[in-house]
Amino acid sequence: MEALISIITATYNSEKTISKTLESLINQSSKDFEFIIIDGDSRDDTLAIIEEYEPEFRNKGIKFSWISEKDSGIYDAWNKGLNLANGEWISFLGSDDIMMPEAINTYSQIALKESSRQIDLIHSKVEVIRDDKVIKIIDGKWSWKIFKNQMNIAHVGALHNRSYFKKYGVFDESYKITGDYELLLRARHGLKCLYIDELTAQMAYGGISTTNVKKVFLETLRAKKETGKANEMICWFDFYIASFKHKIKMSLLQFNKMKNH
Repeated sequence: MEALISIITATYNSEKTISKTLESLINQSSKDFEFIIIDGDSRDDTLAIIEEYEPEFRNKGIKFSWISEKDSGIYDAWNKGLNLANGEWISFLGSDDIMMPEAINTYSQIALKESSRQIDLIHSKVEVIRDDKVIKIIDGKWSWKIFKNQMNIAHVGALHNRSYFKKYGVFDESYKITGDYELLLRARHGLKCLYIDELTAQMAYGGISTTNVKKVFLETLRAKKETGKANEMICWFDFYIASFKHKIKMSLLQFNKMKNH
């Protein structure tokens, strides 16, 4: 019997964080899932750490597989993972993110219960962590009115119905940061989401989406215009508003930093 849930993690030179991610999956209360790692030809100790943990997954009865080869980015890696995945539901977990101990059990129960309703995405609360402190909680509920303008739900740890990929395709690898948003925009107002009021994952603050903010905003604009079919003028207006708000936020953070010193 195949696992109900497939979890896919992309890694590249993740030696500093991958152990916490692996530990969080080994310690799941439910073992009814498969775990797939797609590594982008890491040059640090990432692969050694993965190999070290591999027997632990096997001993726990968790289906575990991994490959390591060069890729063109995270969405290339995730698409490779999709080709290997067997689960009815697919989850994507960053190599510096963790799942809470009851996450798989919670999601499995909901997925089995809602199987007849043809839900596309099941998502939940996710904590954003910086320096071991919670700085934000993502707990938005999906609605087309909000989602067509911004990604207000947590993609980390959410469950994607396999049927969604069959209907709408895999990740567009021309995106480098916001391909997860573009993927879900394809269904537009017809996306069927289910929010559960449970904390299932912790996401590390940082990474490419926080260091390449302008690119995030530009890719978001493109996704909204091309895939979401939003008005181009409104997309550009949203772009400049988001950019302005970010500059104000960064200025305030810099001011507070200088003030504290």
